[in-house]
Amino acid sequence: MRLFGISIPDEKRIDVSLTYLYGVGRTRAQKLVADIKIDPAKKAKDLTPEEVNNIKDYIEKTFKIEGELRQIIRSNIARLKETESYRGMRHSRKLPVHGQRTKTNSRTVRGNVRKTAGSGKRKVELK
Repeated sequence: MRLFGISIPDEKRIDVSLTYLYGVGRTRAQKLVADIKIDPAKKAKDLTPEEVNNIKDYIEKTFKIEGELRQIIRSNIARLKETESYRGMRHSRKLPVHGQRTKTNSRTVRGNVRKTAGSGKRKVELK
């Protein structure tokens, strides 16, 4: 089954398989299924075409998902960069934005990959 250009797994429960859409998590998927009155234990392959259309209509009316949501997030980040706010500067420098430490974590993002030090002992050659 495909929704909004995304393949939804057939063998999973419908409330779990809807989380494959960007912008739909577990809580939102459970609320969606409850509002449409579909059994959450039902597999995605067992949905009728009418139920699929109900899901599509509900999502289009209620949520912003996939490309539209990505575009909104991208524009928000661009706005932060333009105003040169602290968060915008962190985004432009590709550093953590939400206050995480950088001394030990985020090494790969910063390009500071260290190899772990050996024990200091040289290996004895076998004769």
